Amino acid sequence: MTVRVRFAPSPTGLLHVGNARTALLNWLFAKKSGGQFLLRIDDTDAARSTREFEDAIYRDLQWLGLSWDATDRQANRLAKYSIAFYRLQAAGRIYPCYETEIELDRQRSLQAARKQPPVYNRASLDPANKAKWEAEGRRPHWRFLLSRSKVSWTDLVRGPVEIDTATMSDPVLVREDGGFLYTLPSVADDIDMAISHVVRGEDHVTNTAAQIEIFAALGGPVPKFAHFPLLVGAGGEALSKRLGSLSLQQLREAGLEPQAVASYLAKIGTSDPVEPRLTLGELANEFDFARIGRAPAHFVPEELEALNARLLHGMAHDARLAAMGISEALWEAIRPNVTRLSDAADVARLVTGPVTPVIEDAALAATAAALLPPEPWDDTTWPAWTKAVAAETGAKGRGLFHPLRLALTGRGDGPELKKLLPLIGRDKAVARLEGKTA
Repeated sequence: MTVRVRFAPSPTGLLHVGNARTALLNWLFAKKSGGQFLLRIDDTDAARSTREFEDAIYRDLQWLGLSWDATDRQANRLAKYSIAFYRLQAAGRIYPCYETEIELDRQRSLQAARKQPPVYNRASLDPANKAKWEAEGRRPHWRFLLSRSKVSWTDLVRGPVEIDTATMSDPVLVREDGGFLYTLPSVADDIDMAISHVVRGEDHVTNTAAQIEIFAALGGPVPKFAHFPLLVGAGGEALSKRLGSLSLQQLREAGLEPQAVASYLAKIGTSDPVEPRLTLGELANEFDFARIGRAPAHFVPEELEALNARLLHGMAHDARLAAMGISEALWEAIRPNVTRLSDAADVARLVTGPVTPVIEDAALAATAAALLPPEPWDDTTWPAWTKAVAAETGAKGRGLFHPLRLALTGRGDGPELKKLLPLIGRDKAVARLEGKTA
């Protein structure tokens, strides 16, 4: 069976980290399986969907490195949903309902008072009620008639799942204004696009039972399902309370690496250690539904920040660094001190200058300048030179190294000077030790 999965975001806002994780897990599964990843824009909510947000979805997925094999917009497929609607109607599996939202709220309140589950009572199926409400000129919304029996499937994350649809309200498929809600277009598209696996958050587990019945009513094959736990905050709080609006755009603008974000979202909530991977291919090779735990995945921004730094510390020199004027040797020297790529330019200025030195010990600096050996320099220059300065001045430990670092870089911390000194070069080193900006 060819694996075909889909990601179906709504263009009603920016892509947040929870959505991004859904997209990523679908993509990783498809690539590991040699399958296809489809992008389907769920824009049936015409009042809230915008082209701006749709374009942002494309941009954010591309930034994360996720490509798609095909794409479509549900607004282009309304005729197909109408055909599906009429098929359900002909099969007697969809029916008109006339209650107002106020009346439905009243019904739910009565059920709650009686300690009954809030399940729609199917009053609209009563011919007398239907005739009365039609005579009042009410416009119907349309519900799918559930079988009120048990629906079961083997979930690729949760294992065996069984839900009694008698505990559920018949889902509304079409609004009073004739607009389609999520459920029917989703099932119709999954059939039409031959989706083999539906990979999504566990908040969809219950409505999966209704969707399986709709698949059967439309005569389509039922895909396999994988429902993974949702993201929560560091303390287990719902992500929406603090970070639910944290978008990929915000992460990008904060200077985080897309591969760090992908590594983090792919590994949290799994049995794998949360470690950086340099390519999506590595993440795909390691992907396995069996590794996804049943507990919620904790999204901790500080962990993502640390992972971003670890990724950069292991990253090879690339075209972006070259465009910043940072050579391979300079990157090798400064990358352990970079937490964001944007930091690289600042750290690189310790070499390229200008640096205003801080002369803490003028006599030590003067002696050190006089003892600088001729070039060429390499990694052995710093230890040999500082040994000579120590022998001449008697300085050692912090009393030796700290004044030299302040003079050479103007800072009390930074990259390893063994690697930095040969890149600074003798002329700049002498000038800085003499207290000159260079």
